[in-house]
Amino acid sequence: MRMKLGDLIRMSAVCCIVLTMMLGVAAGAEHPLLKDAKKEGKAVFYANITGIEPVMEAFKSQYGIPVEYNRVSTAVYVPTVQTEFQAGRLAADVLQAPIPILQILKQAGVLAKYVSPMAEKYPDWSKDPDGMIQQFGIEAVALIYNTELVKTQDVPTSYRDLANPKWRNKIVMPDPITHATTITWLVGLKEHVFSSEAEWKEFLRGLAKNNPMFVASFGPTPGPIETGEKLIGISMPKYIVTKAPAPLGWAQLKNEPLMGSARGIAIAKNAPRPNAARLFVDYWLSEASSRILAEQVGEWVLYKDVYPPIKDIRKANVIPLRELSDDEIQRWSEVFRTIF
Repeated sequence: MRMKLGDLIRMSAVCCIVLTMMLGVAAGAEHPLLKDAKKEGKAVFYANITGIEPVMEAFKSQYGIPVEYNRVSTAVYVPTVQTEFQAGRLAADVLQAPIPILQILKQAGVLAKYVSPMAEKYPDWSKDPDGMIQQFGIEAVALIYNTELVKTQDVPTSYRDLANPKWRNKIVMPDPITHATTITWLVGLKEHVFSSEAEWKEFLRGLAKNNPMFVASFGPTPGPIETGEKLIGISMPKYIVTKAPAPLGWAQLKNEPLMGSARGIAIAKNAPRPNAARLFVDYWLSEASSRILAEQVGEWVLYKDVYPPIKDIRKANVIPLRELSDDEIQRWSEVFRTIF
């Protein structure tokens, strides 16, 4: 009996899916760490990145090893890990955090040396010279706006546009007095965008005059924009992905970079499950994981030619911010208190 063309196409598709699954299983089985990692039973992951469940599910699907995820906020990350480590009860095998946090832990002797074979897929500048930390992405900040309520001709083309009086009472942003990352980002504008501190402070005063709504962190920033309560915000482009189909877009700025915190991954010294830790780091840095982070979480990853599914985002010049010391954060917080 002859098969119809549609039946042939469907059968071919099913065969392709099955073959892909078989190849995935085979690839997982070939990993030299797999046998010992399975004996260890799981990998424990301390991180402050959200929305990464698809990566852990894909890892478990490929290798049959579950990942136990413990979210630790940036504010308490260092003391939490150091206290557990010094007491000899650090449960984490793998640590993910902003690069400065991992650098502090490295100096404290908390990290182990491990250079993943996947590291060759990353730019040289992203690699720790001592082989303990691998940078994998930048948590970019951008100007996000409501695509249904902001006319094309009104979309900002410069950070300076936020000081335009037309945006009065229409902006949302994290609190520039209490939110450390926003303080760092505003200082980044001084260092990378404005030609002088005087010009920068004039911009800040203009932004303050526009009476922006302050929220606790970046997480709540897209909400008022998508509802139309506010039209624009200092937020993150990843929310265009995670909040879809909300009417969110990002402002493409002329000759000005997107800036954000550099993120890295490392293995804990004396990790309880060292083989599972290495296997998970290898997977995290792989193309498969990078595509999940970019395409499902909206992260800006450093794996070559992998981008979030955001229109024209690959044209952006994304750079890591210089992380400020605690003293700098406190000093600039006091300065911003006099402005905002």
